[in-house]
Parts: sequence; C-alpha cells; structure tokens
Amino acid sequence: MRKLNNIITIVIRSYKLLILWLCLAFASCIPDDIPYPIVESEITTFEVYGQCDETGEGTASATIDKTNRVIELYVNDEVDITHVRVKKIEAVNDPHIIVNDTIRLQSPTYPTDLPVADATPIYLDFSQSQTITLHTYQDYQWTVKAHQVIKREVEVEGQVGNAVIDPETRVVIVYVNESQHLSAIKVNKFSLGGQHGSVDPDPTTQESVDFTTARHYNVRYAWSEAVYPWVVYVYQTAGTVEPTMEVSRTAKGATLISGTRPNGVTPVVEYKIAGSADWTAATGVRTPTSTTYEVELNALKSDVQYVCRATFNQTTTEEQTFYFEGEQLENAGFEEWHVKGEGTKALYCPWAEGGEPYWDTGNHGATTVGSSNSTYVDEGGRRYANLQSRYIVIKFAAGNIFTGKYVETDGSNGVLAFGRPFTSRPAQMSFEYQYKTSTITRNGGDWNNAWGQYISRATYENLKGQPDSCSVFIALGDWEPETYKTTVCPYLIRTRPTALHLIDLHDPHLIGYAQLTRGEDVSTWTTATLDIDYRSDRTPTTIIVVASSSKYGDYFTGGEESLLKVDNFKLIY
Repeated sequence: MRKLNNIITIVIRSYKLLILWLCLAFASCIPDDIPYPIVESEITTFEVYGQCDETGEGTASATIDKTNRVIELYVNDEVDITHVRVKKIEAVNDPHIIVNDTIRLQSPTYPTDLPVADATPIYLDFSQSQTITLHTYQDYQWTVKAHQVIKREVEVEGQVGNAVIDPETRVVIVYVNESQHLSAIKVNKFSLGGQHGSVDPDPTTQESVDFTTARHYNVRYAWSEAVYPWVVYVYQTAGTVEPTMEVSRTAKGATLISGTRPNGVTPVVEYKIAGSADWTAATGVRTPTSTTYEVELNALKSDVQYVCRATFNQTTTEEQTFYFEGEQLENAGFEEWHVKGEGTKALYCPWAEGGEPYWDTGNHGATTVGSSNSTYVDEGGRRYANLQSRYIVIKFAAGNIFTGKYVETDGSNGVLAFGRPFTSRPAQMSFEYQYKTSTITRNGGDWNNAWGQYISRATYENLKGQPDSCSVFIALGDWEPETYKTTVCPYLIRTRPTALHLIDLHDPHLIGYAQLTRGEDVSTWTTATLDIDYRSDRTPTTIIVVASSSKYGDYFTGGEESLLKVDNFKLIY
C-alpha cells in the first residue's frame, strides 16, 4: 500500500511538472509585441544668448525644419562659437530632452527645469553641429547648427570695389584709383575683429596711413584676449565702380531699391507716382558695404504705378517703374492644407505638411469628440476654406479659421493664441466669400460646465429662431503678449465661460478694426472690401484675422447648418 502511495505521489508530481513545463513553453511562444503608444515630439523654440539675424544685427528666431528635424540660427561676434550659452528650449508632448547624450532635462521646457540643482547653464560647442534627442516612448533626434556672423569691413578713401578679406590667411587686399597716393590714405572703416572686436593700432584714428608697403595689425575678438596678426595690402587700379539701381520686393512686400555705388558716395533715391512732376526723396538709405546701397519704401498706395531713380553726385540712373504690394497674409488663398489621421477623426490643418502654421482652426477641439468642421474644398478650379457650423455631441461649434494657433482644449473649451507678427497699416482688407445661413437653434445656455453648473446666456436667448450670421473681422494692435503655460500668445483667447477672454473692442491696444457681418444667403462668390478704422497713428505689432460661420460661435450660439466659404484674402494699402 505504501508503495502504491509513493507511485501515486510520483505520478502527481510528474504531472504538475509537466503542466508547469507546458505553461512555460506556451508562454515562451506568446510574442512580446504589445506596442508602445506613438507619441511624436518636436522642438518649437530654440534660443541662445547672442542670437541675431543673418546680417549680425538685432534678434531673430531660429529656423526650425520640422520635416528634417534641423534647427539653424545665427550668433553675433560677441560670443565664443565654441562656448554658446543656451537660453531657451521648448518642445511639445512632454518629452525628456537629452543634449549631446550628456545633459538630460526632465521637462519639455528649459530653463523652467534646469539640469542640475545649482542651475548650471548649458553651453554648447557650435563650431560643429550639435544633437538634441527628444525622448517619449520613442527617440526623435534633432540637429542644431549655429553660424557666427563676424562683419569685417575695410573702407579707405579712393577705394574701388569691395576689399578682399580672407579670414583663413588673415590677409586683406584693397584697390584704390590711380589718382589716390598710396603714401597718404584716409581709412574710414576698419573692423577686422567684427563690430565688437578691436584692432591695434586703429588706423581710423589716424589722419592718413602710408600703404606703400604692407601694414600689419593685431586683431582681438570680443570673446577672447588672444591676438591674431593680419596684414593689409593696398594697390592702385584703373577700374571704377559704375552706379546701378534695381527694384525688388522684400519678404513682407515692401519695395527694395538697391544697387552699387562709387566708394564714399551715398546716392539720393527718389520716387513719385507715374505722371506726377513732384519727386519725393526716400529716407533711411543704408550702405551695407563700401560699394552698395539699399532703401525700403513701405506703406505706399497699392495698385498705383510709381517711378524711382538714384542720383550719385552728377550721375543719375535711368528711371524704373514699380508697383507697391505691401505686407500680406500668408496662405491667403488657403491653397496649403494637410490632414492628420483618417475617417471621422481626421484633423484638417490649414498649412502644408512639415511647414509652419500661419492660420489655425478649432478642429483640434472638435476632433476630440467629433469630426473637423473647418475643412477645405476643391471646386470649380479653386480651393477654399469651408467653415461649417455644427452641434458636436455636447456643444455647438462654429466653423472658423484664424491667424494664430490653437493651444489646447480646456475641458470642452478652447484656448487660442490669436495673431501673427505684422507692422504695416493697410487701408482695407478684401476677400471672396459665399454664405448659407440657417435658423439659430443652439444657445450657450443649453449646457453645463465642468462643475455641473448651468451657464446662462440669456443675452443671446432671443436670437433663437432668427437667421444666423457669419462674421469676418480684422484687428491690428500692439497688445502685450501673454504666456499660457509655455506658449507665448500675441492675444490670448479663452472660451471657458468661467474664464472667458475674447477680443475687447475697447482695449486701448487696439489700433485698427473692421468687420463684416452677413445674415442672409450669398449664393455666388462675392468680393467684400472692409475699410479699416484706425483709432491711433501707432504702428501695430500684431494682425488678427478671424472668419466664422456663426457670429456668436464664441458663446456657442448659432444655426447647425450655417456654412461660410472664404478665399483670397488681400490687404490693400
């Protein structure tokens, strides 16, 4: 009997071991392929101390190529390119930021959370490109490049053409006309160490310099006490610089008149309306180099033909005609769109994929519970913005598009950064539109907020049963930007009833304003032209343009079938 019991025990143990082995074997066959969520991240801001524009002047934002994950910027000659201090880094979707595999930031914003407890600043060697990794569930590697601008200039009396300046060999060659004696040359400009460096001895402090033989100078840069020897040669030549004039446009639409000039001669640039007898002298003529000049003409009348000329002592260039266009809205014809996602959750974005947004919509909020109600349509050979009012699950939403950025969804409400940089004063704004109105059936009082409190919008209750109205407006101002979390907002908009913040028409920072409101059907493409009412002669810093299929959409009031189509915005000067 005992033997039988032992046999049974052995069988049971063997059976348990078999079951355990089978479980382990089966488990080893189950693939560990549960995917991590895809959380993309990108750098939205990167700043360093000493940052400037490509000419070495002022300040400028870095160029951020989101498609290739490359950032490029310029620094001035005050900083050591091998030891540049980082001022700000911002990224979206809450990544860890890893700089060159050595510095790890636990926050998507620097310097909100510094890398070490004693707040040691971050310095990078930009003599070569640097790498920044954004770590979410995946790694996104970015390349940052910085270019140093050292403006080296040499200009002497009687000079012909620009000086040849070679920073590698530290040699300068200057040509002067044959009538200029080499033994006594007046030096007007001599900045081999850049704007903030120094030269010893400084030839500009001397009445004249003898350049019959090579001259040697010691150059220091602003960031170092090191001395670099340079040599300067001056030769005579029979050549001359002929004055020229060209007319072009800047990126913001201003007219740029530029060309070559004889050394030491600053031209008088004049312009007039074609057919007029009266010339106007342009102010602010700049001389970037010893043989070039340029001047911008801004805020002229659009669609008017002008004539310009440049006079150099006794020589005047041939007259040229031009039209002034003025600063315009980007993507004003709404040709550029891209779509993220598919089906009912497709997010329509009014800018090219990989490009920089200029316009945005409320689709970011709408697609959290429904589908995009601000889209584009290709019809009749044109692409336009199609703005549809709709009741989306819990709340009425007007179709809309605006200059600026959708920041975030606060509950079921939006936080928006209205506005884009702008410094001109257009007289009018025109655009093309169609509109289909519908009866107002929704009012902001028909819903509860996040705390279950009933929100009364009795002011707009009487609009129920009336035709809905579309709204298109332009606002120009010099508002002080506000920061919402990490986003700098030229003009902060919040639609949450308990923290409502909309456009204030009585704000003293509002410089110019115009609005179209239409409450009846417009079935064919129609051009509207709005006269901008200026309340101040100040120069604006921000432009806000908003189009909405329901005028009171901010208060969640309107008709569910209202549809506004808009296209081809234009600013008229």
